[in-house]
Amino acid sequence: MRNRYAYLGPAGTFTEAALRELHPGIPEGAAVACSGVDDVFAAVRNGEVDAGVVPLENSVEGGVTTTIAELINGTPLLISAEAAIPVRFTLAAREGAAIADVKRIATHPHALAQVRGWISAHLPEAETFTVASTAAAAQAVAEPGAPYDAAVCAAIAAERYGLRPLANDIGDRSEAATRFIQLSRPGALPAPTGADRTSLVAFIADDHPGALVELLNQFALRGVNLTRLESRPTGDGLGRYCFCIDADGHVADAAVGEALMGLRRVCRDVRFLGSYPRADEGSGPTQCMPAKGTSNAEFHDAKRWLERIRSGDVA
Repeated sequence: MRNRYAYLGPAGTFTEAALRELHPGIPEGAAVACSGVDDVFAAVRNGEVDAGVVPLENSVEGGVTTTIAELINGTPLLISAEAAIPVRFTLAAREGAAIADVKRIATHPHALAQVRGWISAHLPEAETFTVASTAAAAQAVAEPGAPYDAAVCAAIAAERYGLRPLANDIGDRSEAATRFIQLSRPGALPAPTGADRTSLVAFIADDHPGALVELLNQFALRGVNLTRLESRPTGDGLGRYCFCIDADGHVADAAVGEALMGLRRVCRDVRFLGSYPRADEGSGPTQCMPAKGTSNAEFHDAKRWLERIRSGDVA
């Protein structure tokens, strides 16, 4: 089957919801559930699927460690699209259960961090357990002889596994959202839309005062806005870090392209992760006023001016 997509499963995860937002009407057989983020990366890398969807960051808990580690290491993949999904949690149990019966709750670690306040207020005596995903929690609760009384999961997962909601919208922050990315093997980049994001990993050449400033200046001097900056250990020893960066704009934009060239000059290595349409389409908080002298036209005009000088035309 053509156009198969892997995602962090099982069925009913927020990741599946992100996949279906990116590909409305996708047939059931084209969505391939994987048991872990690393399995999604492997499926894309070895060609089992055309692309894969994984969570990258949560507005409350921050970056998803496994996803970031896979982006940094291993055979390079490109981010070709993204989706931002509002996170709404449901406490779900088997038919006939009451909220007073809930003593053992299963969910994903990121979900647990976002509902601790509600659990503390409404089920202070309940024990909590973490599993691979919120959908896996719902699936486990639905099984005969399950060791858990309830799951914190998405409403779609509760419905899919035949559970009954005991409480809805139990998150401690109503505005919580998770950003998901679609991964593809290296190839042609999505065309610029005017509301794009560029992602990369920068490895500093050596540890010295001002090393991070040198990196950031490549963007600041060209008026490129950064929307995410996260340090991660390289694995080469204590104190050695790389920086995961998201920037507004497309690599085809003059300012972004020059910033990447600047990084290449001052960094030990730069791993380009892709340029792709932003999920907020330019209407979110990442939108900012460009600095004077940083438009494509101004960059191209300056380039032509320099070319004339180099050719001897100084009139």
